[in-house]
Amino acid sequence: MNLKTALLQGVQLLEDARIPAPRLTAEVLLSFALRREREYLYAHPEEELTELGWIHYGRYLHQRLKGMPTQYITGRQEFYGRDFRVTPDVLIPRPETEHVVEACLARLHPGMAAVDVGAGSGAIAATLSLERNMPVFACDISAAALRVAAHNARTLNARVGFVCCDLLAPFAAASIDLVVSNPPYVPLSDSETLQREVRDFEPHVALFGGPSGFEIYERLIAEARRVLKPGGWLVMELGYNSLEPVRRMLAAGWREAEPIPDLTGMPRVMAAQAG
Repeated sequence: MNLKTALLQGVQLLEDARIPAPRLTAEVLLSFALRREREYLYAHPEEELTELGWIHYGRYLHQRLKGMPTQYITGRQEFYGRDFRVTPDVLIPRPETEHVVEACLARLHPGMAAVDVGAGSGAIAATLSLERNMPVFACDISAAALRVAAHNARTLNARVGFVCCDLLAPFAAASIDLVVSNPPYVPLSDSETLQREVRDFEPHVALFGGPSGFEIYERLIAEARRVLKPGGWLVMELGYNSLEPVRRMLAAGWREAEPIPDLTGMPRVMAAQAG
């Protein structure tokens, strides 16, 4: 079987199973099986697929058909122009979270102390460190997630210090200039409505914020108020229905609370300045 035929068969299998983006997914999985770039498939369509290549490709297709996200199969996801390692221990970085990074970069300068809460893969912390050429703290309640984040920081030569903790517990009062977080904000009651790729494979500790979905926001805002210096910033990603509840949580003790929309106009980020 040549590469062209293998690709077409993979696309058909994925289409029949209603997997999103079947051609792109088949291209990614076949090129990953060959340890080649996707362009190689179109430059060498008549090349015969080796037995080992077919075994790998077939296994990856089977995993995707069972619902495993492509990023967990390949172990990588691009974020802000860089490749990050991802495993089922961490949430897959989304393009929407790049708006969080942009909001931080507008407020963060070398010499400031910044901490990423719930760092996961370390995508936010490493990106801020590299973009501003400065050290950044990253914390997470999951030691397994921090191992992935530490690997990414080492690979990218980002200066990130890691702390395994619950939110901001170990940080001293009035010691931080910027707190950033993409917190868990999915209500537990929404579990059955999530895509199976998310519900069955991504870490629940990074997804679910409690019965209402706002429990982590409430705790994080209180702790950020404690650790931020006067005039310091709290930058958080917002869930689809989080804007008004989060705005109410920021009504006291904050100088301003500015929602920032994504490209569709949906409020995606909240930036609040400590009074």
